Amino acid sequence: MAGLVELVAGALWVMLPAYVPNNAAVLAGGGAPIDGGRTWDGRRILGDGKTWRGTAVGTIAGVALAVALNAVAGPVGAGAGVDLPSFPPLAALGLALGAMLGDIGASFIKRRSGRERGAAFPGLDQLDFVVGALLLALALAPAWTVETFSLERLAVVVVATPLLHVLTNGIAYLIGVKNEPW
Repeated sequence: MAGLVELVAGALWVMLPAYVPNNAAVLAGGGAPIDGGRTWDGRRILGDGKTWRGTAVGTIAGVALAVALNAVAGPVGAGAGVDLPSFPPLAALGLALGAMLGDIGASFIKRRSGRERGAAFPGLDQLDFVVGALLLALALAPAWTVETFSLERLAVVVVATPLLHVLTNGIAYLIGVKNEPW
């Protein structure tokens, strides 16, 4: 049982810098859209929901969280009886910015498939930022990413993330910061 607790705690801990950016972007949203209002094949490239300000604030929030997690990893891990990973600077940047880029990529795919802003796209909506975060972390901090994300941790992330995504989006919808609960 202790091994399972450490596995789940470690997987969720290491994904926190990727989990937070999109939420921070929603809270900071607004501003100039990344696509500048341009269209492709008669559809917006990304849409008004993907802004420079949201991307910057989300990335900064994720990196700042990684720095804070580094500061408390020892005491929190000792208190919980688990070994929690730390985040080298490039890994933190990769997770945070990669999460934002993954979400931007999903918006591009959604627009190409004819879905409007806010329309559900099961699977893509829940894991887009995970794929982006892992790919950019792998590109910027390859040794850390391979060492930190074992197959078991990846499995926990793939199972837990959609559940957490539904929960946090439902809360954001209920408190009025999102227009849809997905």
